[in-house]
Formats: sequence, C-alpha cells, structure tokens
Amino acid sequence: MEKQTFDFARCLAFLERKGKELYGEHFRLHGEDYPLLEKLVAYVSGERDRAERQGLNLRKGILLSGPIGCGKTSLMTLLRLFLSPQERYRVKSCREVSFEFHREGYEVIQRYSQPPPGSLLKASAYLFDDLGTESSGRHYGNTCNVMGEVLLSRYDQFVLRGVKTHLTTNLTSSEIEKAYGSRVRSRMREMFNLICFDKGTKDKRL
Repeated sequence: MEKQTFDFARCLAFLERKGKELYGEHFRLHGEDYPLLEKLVAYVSGERDRAERQGLNLRKGILLSGPIGCGKTSLMTLLRLFLSPQERYRVKSCREVSFEFHREGYEVIQRYSQPPPGSLLKASAYLFDDLGTESSGRHYGNTCNVMGEVLLSRYDQFVLRGVKTHLTTNLTSSEIEKAYGSRVRSRMREMFNLICFDKGTKDKRL
C-alpha cells in the first residue's frame, strides 16, 4: 500500500480483505479494537506527526500485549503488508527460538541479534511472537533464558544501529520482569512502544 493511501478507513478495509485471504472468511476486525488499530496504522504509516499524536516513537518497535486469542499475532503479521520489503520484519515464535537453542546452542542468540558475520548490513528487524510461552533453553546441560539474552543483545543493536524489534505477549509488565529480570524489563522500556488490548477483550478464536 502506498504511503499516501494511509487513510484509516481504507487501511481497515485492506486489513480485513487480506485477513480473509490469509486466515479464512471468518476473519474480521472488531469495532472495539479500532482505537488500538488506529495506533498500529499510525505506526506503520511512518508519518512522524501522526505517530506522535498517538503517543508513539517511530524509532522504537511495537510491544503488542493482550489476552490469549485477541488477535495479536494475526494483526502484527498483516501489518507487514503495509511496509516496503526493506522495512518488513521477519516473524519468529519465541518457542521456535528456544527449540533452536536446544539443538544448536549459543549461536542461535547471535543469529537473532547480530548481522551475518562479515556483513556490512545491520541486523534484521524481527517480530518475536508470544514472548513468555518459550521454555528456558538447554544445550549440553547449560540452561539459558534464551529470549532474555536475545533481547539484551538486540538492545545493543537498537542503541548502536537503530535495529527494531517487535514483540507480542500475553504477559503483564510485572510478569515480564519476573520471567526475564529487571535489566531486560528496563531495556524493553527503551526499545518498545507499548500497545495493549483491553484486559476484557474476548477470545476471537471461539
């Protein structure tokens, strides 16, 4: 979608059409989510003034939080379609990252937080889906809080090179701090725009 077509109503129609293509005819957007959707559309528009009116910083990534089944993953996946190929983030579930660590070890942390060895490019933008559903990684008896380490390493790339990270999670702020520690939680405040579904949002998969 062209930058000049970021009219909210047209964006909603585009998201719903693409959602039906990807997820089936049952997919639809819900009116109670429009304020949240307006924030997300403002962010992907890349328009600084529009984003700032929604309290968003375009330099940061998105941390989309909400109850199970509220549509976090599907929305963040669909939002990629508004971005150019150069801006488009990759999508990886946190559970898959943990499984890869179990098989391959510490190089997995580098894979998701550093540019390829010898590359002049910066690290790729990523959406890590469902933070908090992964288990602690184990590799040859070594236990590691894999996503905590990935986020700390990506924070360094965010500071040095402006690398963006996006997350979805069911966890509250206090649960994130309990699972990953105060250091990770502090870095996350700098890295992310927090956008939250209402706690009472219904499970749209039912």
